[in-house]
Order: sequence, then structure tokens, then C-alpha cells
Amino acid sequence: MELQGLRLRLRLGFAAALALLSLIACSPARAVSSTWTDPNAPVLVTDTSAPPKGYRLTAQIVERIATRDPRVQAELRRHRNLIPYEYTKGADRWQVSWFTPPPHQKELLQVYISDSTGRVTEVWTGFQVAWTMARGYPGAFGRQVNSWYVWLPLCLLFIAPFLPLRPLRRPGLLHLDLLILLGFSISLAFFNHARIGLSAPLAYPFLLYLFGRLLAIGFGRGRARVPLRLLVPVPWLALAVVFLVGFRAGLNIADSNVIDVGYAGVIGADKILHGQALYGHWPPDNAYGDTYAPVNYYAYVPFRAIFGWGGSWDTLPAAHAAAIAFDLLTLLGLLALGWRIRGPTLGVVLAYCWAAFPFSLYALASDSNDSLVALLIVVALLVLTSAPARGVAGALAGLTKFAPLALGPLLLRGTGSRPPSRRQMLVYVLAYGVTALVVMLPVLLDNNLRAFWHDTLVYQEGRGSPFSIWGLWGGLSFEQHLVQGAAVALALALAVVPRRRGPVEVAALAAAIIIALQLGITHWFYLYIVWFFAPGIVALIAVQMPAPALAERAAGRRRFQHELDGFGSHRLGTADHDAVQPRVV
Repeated sequence: MELQGLRLRLRLGFAAALALLSLIACSPARAVSSTWTDPNAPVLVTDTSAPPKGYRLTAQIVERIATRDPRVQAELRRHRNLIPYEYTKGADRWQVSWFTPPPHQKELLQVYISDSTGRVTEVWTGFQVAWTMARGYPGAFGRQVNSWYVWLPLCLLFIAPFLPLRPLRRPGLLHLDLLILLGFSISLAFFNHARIGLSAPLAYPFLLYLFGRLLAIGFGRGRARVPLRLLVPVPWLALAVVFLVGFRAGLNIADSNVIDVGYAGVIGADKILHGQALYGHWPPDNAYGDTYAPVNYYAYVPFRAIFGWGGSWDTLPAAHAAAIAFDLLTLLGLLALGWRIRGPTLGVVLAYCWAAFPFSLYALASDSNDSLVALLIVVALLVLTSAPARGVAGALAGLTKFAPLALGPLLLRGTGSRPPSRRQMLVYVLAYGVTALVVMLPVLLDNNLRAFWHDTLVYQEGRGSPFSIWGLWGGLSFEQHLVQGAAVALALALAVVPRRRGPVEVAALAAAIIIALQLGITHWFYLYIVWFFAPGIVALIAVQMPAPALAERAAGRRRFQHELDGFGSHRLGTADHDAVQPRVV
């Protein structure tokens, strides 16, 4: 009786967390624009002795105010030859920037001052001068998703169905896996408070753990000794998925922001619809938005065609619709993939994990294109048994964002205990190559290949970033190249080993390859977590569930359908024993 009461309280807590998110989704949105951009472009003030129209202070006074700040004084002592310039920056705000002398004139110090109060409001030095996304501005990515009253209930919901049934029972390896996935929240919290010196390195312990864990699963290690038992019945999870899908879509519409990534998708789709060259000559407010491969922009075409675009960084309904579609299709893909591998229980559990994972909502609320990458990787896993289909899916994934190109050798190998036949390899290579050619055909016909090469691969290879240890600390180029080389070697080696592999092992190896690549890139960000989360969660959950025989799988489907038919027909207090007991998976 005591154990049954504990289960009841835990389930009621699960329902209460869902109710809390429901209230958040239904609450009025804050009066903010749907994008996070600074509409107040700095305007250089040339007359330093007279106040500009609409302002109280002069440029001379503003510079004196800025130089009194101790942080500014410390920076000017380190760089004594800096030259100051004064700007107005929208209503009631000044910007004073110090540059190195000509000809390079690099900005090293930036100060904001209120015109009405005459006080310094912000001081930025180092990489935070150039990288406004490193300043911890509230809601810059994801808006309300970053609030504790959204993030923490999601973390609880993500792990709740897998909690031990008995309080004193030792947690299993799956619980550690799920906590590690949530552990990126620690790094994100420091990022949101502009503590980049802590946020960047803190992501790597979690990446390294997941890399080792998934690689072990790919080689047949780390299987559960005891079958997974869910705290919450599967029909409850199915109902929670429906609720969470509505919550996520509602939050996207009511309170999300389209970052430059989603804006780039709309611009690229507009260029395609108007027959313009895809690469080069992009608008000044997103000049580097053509850094992605063509499939990314093709995916936005139907949404741009349906929802239109006003020609500027406005509310961008096409980007919102695309992000919601990518998110929902990834969830459905995981449902289908789990259903195929282990039956309906695994399908529902994987769909629930995607819907409850805070970082997948973070990508959705930022209206980025990263869920599209996850979607195409899931599609590649869905068609593993067909050499031409996985060749097509692999090429599409790789020509969205370039990291999934590393999955090519893994997908060539496929599943089974024997290498693919020569015919299968030929069919795969032909399907991969023909798909890549078709994708690149508009670029080739527009004589746009040079701009494509320069604006994508060359730009990404040469860009700096403080969001990885390589860009933050510097001086580690040799070590970084070793990590990158090891990632490439791993991707090639996994075409040969391990000898035996099923869809679970391939999913684990795919996630490990993506993580290996992310360990070596200069620009890493939290939106990239969903790239490896989609295949990774398949492996982490499925490895806890024994593969059923065909007869058992059919019986499981019938039992699942029976539970769905009877779900809700009894009250909790009068339901039969099977309806309220945790299911043995």
C-alpha cells in the first residue's frame, strides 16, 4: 500500500508539472517583438561640442562620463593608443567605442550611456564587443523558454517516467544518461549570465561522456541487465506527448524569436522562388546567412510560398511555421523509428523524450533550422534497410548543414553482420551522388559554385568564436586539429567496425560521430545538441529494452491498443490493476 501510494503521488506530480506548463502556455505573452534584433543602429556624431537633435548630452561630455568608469580606465591602461568615437544609438542612448589606430581599426572597448541619466549602463571588452550573443541579453535565444518556471518543469518531465519505482532502489545507467543530457543546462545558465569563460568549457564533460557512452553502445556494450520499467503508463505518455506538442507550438507562436538562422532560411527560399543566385549578395542585416548548404533553403520554400515575407527582419511567420513543422516531423520520425525497432512502447517513449527535452524546445523557440538536421538523420535511420533510400537521406542531411556528411561511411555500411555487397555499395554511392548533384544543380546552373564554396565551407572554417574552448582560449590549433582528424578517422573506421550492428547500434554510432565532430569545431552552440540527441536518445532508451520476438511484438501492439481503448474509461480509484501498474517494457 505504501509503494502504491508513492506511485500515485509521483504520477500526480507528473500531472501537476504538465498543468504548470499549460498555465504558462495560456498566459498572455509579453509585449516584445518576435525577433531579437537591435533596431537602433549606431550613428557617428561628428560635431562633438553640440547635442544632436533630440539629445541632451554632447559627444565630449559622453566621452568624459565613459572614461570615469573603472572598467574603462583599466582597459585604457592596457591599450594606451586607442581612439574613441561617439555614436547615438536610438532614443536616449549613446555608444562610445575605442578602436586601434588605422589602418586596421579593431574595436576593443564599447560603452553604453543613458542620455537622460548620464550614467554608464554597459561596458564590454574582449570578444563580447563583437559577439553581442555573448552578452547574456535576456531572451536573446528562446525567450521565455529560459525562465526557470519553464525549464525546470521540462527537466522534471523529461526524467520523471524513468525514475526508480522504489525510493531506495539504486538508479541505473539510464538515469545517469538522462541527467547528463540535462547537464548542458548548467553551461547554458552561465551563458545566459554572460559567463562565457565558464559556459564554454563546461559543455565538454557532458559531450565527452555521451561520446564514450554512445560509442560503447555502438560496439554492443552497456546493455541493461534488467528490462526498463516505466513509472508512468505508456498511454499517459502518449497523452503527455499530445499536450506537449500543443504547448510547444503555442509557445512558439506566442513568445519566441526568430534568430538569424531562421531568417536566413526565409531569405534563401525567397531567392529560390524569384530565380536569384542563392549565394552572395545577401541583405546587410543577415550578410552571412548564406553559410548553409542548399537543402536548408529548399526546406523553407513551401513556408515562404504560403506565408510570404515582407522583405525585412519582421515577424517572419514563414520561419515560425518552418520551425514548428521541423520539430513535429522529427517527433513523428522518432515515433515511427521506435515503433519499428521495438514496437509502440519505444515509439511513444522516444516521441515523449523529444517533446519533453528542454533543448529541443530551445531550438524550436529560437526558430532555428537545427531540428531539420535532426529530422533528416532520423529519416536516414528509418530507411536503413534500403541502400538507395539511405543514400538519398544521407545526402540530404549532409547538404543541409555539413556535419552529417560524416555519416556517409556509416550509412554505406548499413546494418547486419556482413559488409554490404558490391551491388548495394554501388547503388548507395549512385543514390548519394545523384541526390547531391540534383541538390547542387541550381548552384551549378547559376554559375554560383565559387560563391557557394567561399560563403559556406571557407567562411565556416575561418570564423572565430568564443563558444568553444578552441575559440575561447586560443593557442590550441594543434590540439584542435588532432581532435578533428580523430573525428574523421572515426567516421571512416565505423564503415568497417563493429562487424555486427543493428539499427540501435547504427543510431548510437551516428550520434557518436556527430559529437566527435562537435568536439573539434570552433563555433559550438546549444542549438547543435539536437543533432546528436535525436539518434542518441534512440540508442540510450532502446538499449534498455530487450528486442522482442515477432510474436511478442504483435502481442505488445495488441496490449498497447487495448490500453489506449480503455484509457480514460475508468477513474483512477476504480481502474483495474493493469491500468495503474507500471508497465514492464
